[in-house]
Order: sequence, then structure tokens, then C-alpha cells
Amino acid sequence: MEPIQAVPILLVFTQMPDAASAELLAEALVTEQLAACVSVLPAVRSIYRWQGALEQAEEVPLLIKTTAARYAALEAAIRARHPYELPEILAVPVTHGLPDYLMWVANEVTQKTTFQT
Repeated sequence: MEPIQAVPILLVFTQMPDAASAELLAEALVTEQLAACVSVLPAVRSIYRWQGALEQAEEVPLLIKTTAARYAALEAAIRARHPYELPEILAVPVTHGLPDYLMWVANEVTQKTTFQT
């Protein structure tokens, strides 16, 4: 197993249309070990251009902590559960952080094999 310092950690951002859908997504991502932690933030007003028109919407931001190795599965899970045609999914590499916290993130999203007897 590679040293924990070598495990790239990501902070992934997405927005959901309401608190209920944000909490459901957050719980699913943590339960499926795609994220170590998801912070559900208070609603914000987003202003953006969509299909040539200026739009405004109330949205609930999520801050998702994961590893680069789990990103593809995380993105697929978000897309499968997201109601938007084009959801915001942005991943930012974490270049510095408390080593024990980064180790915890990596350990929480490591797929664990369970054996049935």
C-alpha cells in the first residue's frame, strides 16, 4: 500500500436545488464510501447564463471530501442522482492539509472487501 501522503485528496463542489435533495445525495455518497464527508451548506442564490438567458436560482452547495482514485465513481453517482441537465461538478486538488485529517479521508473512501461465509 502506498504511503498516505501519496494519496491525492480532492475537494469536490456541486449544487443541489434544495436541502432535501442535498442531504439525500450527501448520505448516499458517504454510505457508498465515495466521500469521507459531505458538508451541506446553507442555500445560496446563483446567477448564471443558461441557454442564452440570464437565470437565478436558490441552490444548496455541497463540499465533498474524497480521493482522486474515487473521483470517477463519485462523479457517476452525482450524475445519476442529480436533477439538473448539466450539474456543476468541480474537483479541486488538496495540496496541503492536516495530515491526520487527510489520512482519515483516504481511509474512509478506501473500498473495503467484505467476505460472506
